Amino acid sequence: MASMMERIDFSRRCVLVTGPVIVGAGPSGLAMAACLKEHGVPYVVLERADCIASLWQKRSYDRLKLHLPKQFCQLPRMPFPEDYPEYPSKRQFVEYVEDYARHFEIRPRFNQAVQSARFDEISGLWRVRTTGAGAESGNRNLEVEYICRWLVVATGENAEKVIPELEGLGEFGGEVTHSCDYKSGESYRGKRVLVVGCGNSGMELGLDLCDHNAFPAMVVRDSVHVLPREVMGKSTFELAVLLMKWLPVWLADKILLLLAWLVLGDIEKYGLRRPSTGPLELKNGEGRSPVLDIGTLGKIRSGDIKVVPGIKLFSPGRVELVDGQVLEIDSIILATGYRSNVPQWLQGCDFFSKDGFPKIPFPDRWKGKSGLYAVGFSRRGLAGASSDAVQAASDIARLWKEDVKPCRSRPAAACHRRCISQL
Repeated sequence: MASMMERIDFSRRCVLVTGPVIVGAGPSGLAMAACLKEHGVPYVVLERADCIASLWQKRSYDRLKLHLPKQFCQLPRMPFPEDYPEYPSKRQFVEYVEDYARHFEIRPRFNQAVQSARFDEISGLWRVRTTGAGAESGNRNLEVEYICRWLVVATGENAEKVIPELEGLGEFGGEVTHSCDYKSGESYRGKRVLVVGCGNSGMELGLDLCDHNAFPAMVVRDSVHVLPREVMGKSTFELAVLLMKWLPVWLADKILLLLAWLVLGDIEKYGLRRPSTGPLELKNGEGRSPVLDIGTLGKIRSGDIKVVPGIKLFSPGRVELVDGQVLEIDSIILATGYRSNVPQWLQGCDFFSKDGFPKIPFPDRWKGKSGLYAVGFSRRGLAGASSDAVQAASDIARLWKEDVKPCRSRPAAACHRRCISQL
């Protein structure tokens, strides 16, 4: 008896969940929870931060706005307020998702960092182990294991910041910041700043630095499609959706590239090389999304933002570029993006690739095997996350209605610890 008791871990709390566990309380997780609520399916949302949409609330710059019109970014069953502008600000978007959570009575369990999730072949259930404290506990070291029939991965494409390996960076000596920690150009006034990266964030940070009288140089190592945000008062994204509805992708690409050239001119003479594929083909594949210009190109043309090639190495207070140029710089901002963190905690599952994205091609990448679902990994922004949530919730609701009684009874037999609660 003593040896059996030693094998049982009574320090870990066990929670039986009769519906799905949703990992992540960003827009994808909130959309999933709202859709499940509409179907009457119970759920638990786990969030490692202490708030919803932590990427927006804690890891985004002040001037950030939605890059697409609001009708393409609203979550299921609740549009943006009518008085919101076409491109809502960071503050407005945070207010919207907070209202969304209140409206659908979504109450995530905050400070719950998922350490591992694995499917138990014997019981046919998922075991999700977390560390941290819930609202009801002051013990931040408490471990909780959630046992459930369905697991929804909603941690998103931008869970962890990417810090590239750059030779000599540790010897630079000046301030080095990732874009997730950048708030405003106010603290960079009068400084020579190297922005590493030319995606939407890199381009917008360069513009913000100019507006605060800094002197930015932007590293453009790869080719990039730069498109105007609007063409003749109409959203370029909306136009692309319309073109793809009636035309093959290759033809829609050519039309968009022609319109971009007419509006923006030849951008290659400023050091911005275009990829060999079209912007829509690139978007539909696994590559970089097009960059929507909101004024940065004007600063590049005027020389306020200097475009430079790849980095060779850093040394104290300076950077040497691959073309031999040497720049004296005061600060570095790494606009090098984010990555999925799913491979760090999802165990024994071949649904996700090593880069943390589903292996199944769009549009079927929202559903895996053994009750596993992925929401917000379609590389189609908030619109893709909403579509994933609607489909995944409908599928779970169908299974829930067919199997609600077995789902309620099976977990208890599968738990070998002192299970103290059931949801």
